[in-house]
Amino acid sequence: MKYVYNQEGIEQVNNYINDVQPSKVFILTDDQTQKFCLPVIENQINIEFTNVNFKNGDQYKNLETLQKIWRELIEADADRKSLLINLGGGVVTDLGGLAAATFKRGIKFIHIPTSLLGMVDAAIGGKNGINFQHLKNQIGTIVQPEIICIYPDFLNTLPKMEIASGYAEMLKHGLIKDKNYWQQLLESYNKENQVFPSHLIKRSVEIKYEIITQDPHEQNIRKLLNYGHTLGHAIESYLNYELNMPVTHGHAVAIGMILEAFLSNLNNGLSTKELVEITKSINLIYPYIDFDNQAINKIINLLKFDKKNENGKILFVLLKEIGKADFNKEVPTQDVIDAFDYYKKSRK
Repeated sequence: MKYVYNQEGIEQVNNYINDVQPSKVFILTDDQTQKFCLPVIENQINIEFTNVNFKNGDQYKNLETLQKIWRELIEADADRKSLLINLGGGVVTDLGGLAAATFKRGIKFIHIPTSLLGMVDAAIGGKNGINFQHLKNQIGTIVQPEIICIYPDFLNTLPKMEIASGYAEMLKHGLIKDKNYWQQLLESYNKENQVFPSHLIKRSVEIKYEIITQDPHEQNIRKLLNYGHTLGHAIESYLNYELNMPVTHGHAVAIGMILEAFLSNLNNGLSTKELVEITKSINLIYPYIDFDNQAINKIINLLKFDKKNENGKILFVLLKEIGKADFNKEVPTQDVIDAFDYYKKSRK
């Protein structure tokens, strides 16, 4: 796996196609990327291709859509030397990666992420998957793409809420690995214009790439990338599927980062000063969501399905300080309840 940046990335894709000579090329899109992003690259990819398309939205990141992709590949006579190019955000790259990794026991694939979330997180690292029974990313593989082509111009097609969703992952990278980067992100943020300097996007990519190359299969250090996600995924599943209340992945993770910063303060030495800094910074960007006791209990119950759990234990990533974190940390359930109370009070 290698990642390439800016227009050079499209050239690398063409070079790869010329070198490998796939039997057929398929480009996977959702409704939005078919409309706004496919026209940008279709004249730059120097080979005939077949477009495979599905409806956009996390609710379609499921087995039914995966089967649809498989069927269309079969109907178009795809074989083991075919190439699948996944053009889209995290849903497209997650689905496309899994479809490619499993079709005929594996065909080659390339990611061209079009969302900020995809560029800095979802497309990097080889995690491919679908949601199952309303639980996030329960079925999947870890198989690396041949190339990740990061082309920031696609960000011009995104609504602000999607930019904010990806920004949460950038903040996470700073919190777990690079305090200076965290500060740069806060200084560059402008709520009215959320397109960030490309060097900040590139630094986020570098942080994740450095971590996943050390631990491709998430046996140790890669678990750090789950900061904010243990509670964030549970919040996302609860709001989107049980309440039918749409929330972006990044918004849910942002709340998860506040909750897990509180847990870090109680259990892992994060200073109260830095807890307050993290809380205030995130609260300025992401809208408040109110959780009553019933919601909190249901979210805590969903934690048992988290993929990092071992031997029935719910394990968290907790900060030691901004820029340093630990993984495989247990916390008492009462602390999680108290974390939600802290989040509620932080908005008063």
